[in-house]
Amino acid sequence: MSVIGGATPPTPRTDDGRGRHTLTVMSEFDDALTITDGRVELTDGWVIGEAVNGGLLMSLATKAASDALDGAGSHADPVAFSTTFLHAAQPGAATVETEILRTGRSFSTAEVTVRQGEATVLRHSATFADLDRNSEPVHLQEAPPEMPDPEVCAPAARGGFAEKIRLLDRLNMRIDPATVGWALGQPARDGEMRAWIRFADGREPDALSLPFFLDAMPPVTFTFGALGWAPTIAFSGHVRSRPAPGWLRMRITTRNVIGGLFEEDAVVWDSRGAVVAQSRQLAGVRMPVAPESA
Repeated sequence: MSVIGGATPPTPRTDDGRGRHTLTVMSEFDDALTITDGRVELTDGWVIGEAVNGGLLMSLATKAASDALDGAGSHADPVAFSTTFLHAAQPGAATVETEILRTGRSFSTAEVTVRQGEATVLRHSATFADLDRNSEPVHLQEAPPEMPDPEVCAPAARGGFAEKIRLLDRLNMRIDPATVGWALGQPARDGEMRAWIRFADGREPDALSLPFFLDAMPPVTFTFGALGWAPTIAFSGHVRSRPAPGWLRMRITTRNVIGGLFEEDAVVWDSRGAVVAQSRQLAGVRMPVAPESA
């Protein structure tokens, strides 16, 4: 990943009166989540190397589940999801199968399976509710990290070893300079990275996009100098509030990098400073040789 580039002007938006923002035109993200008769076309604009980004797939599966529940007259706002990744998705056609497991007065649950050919890409279970009723009152909330303004943070763009990460073209990501030493050959090895993030085409964040954003930053193992693909094995996330328009602020951390596995915890705050999503994933990594102790 190089730290170059700049922002794209935002696209005009409208508000539906409930704090949920809709585009006046379809965005790249909305196009990528378009499901027709149980089929979707995964494009190479969302790849990391050769594989389609797992966060995009989680938002795709969440949308499929939300549409099915909404069509059944049930809850359509995601509040929790769990995803098991079974096979790397490639650009091309995929099928999306949805099963409603339960509909209730407070919560409803659906399961989604995404397949390409004979391969099952992922299984995704998601629980839905009325997000507005479950985001207040706030009794305790983690404060957002102090960070420089986005304009003075390091923009992430393709270049060098990150040339094949086409996902970066879809994002405006500004990494806190205090956590970008790995890009300069000086990994801090502290297991923490912070960034501002939003869509490059100006699409504002919403509940459906939060599963994507939770998996959009570089792996936290970059802070150890492990600048390679970190395939997700299992992912669990929570949507806590409908995000306000503007930049999202993210912090990802790890406290256990053991053998070829690590956990990554993520928290996302919106422009109000409210926690809007959080997650934990288990992923694989090829670690560089650790420096000898002094």
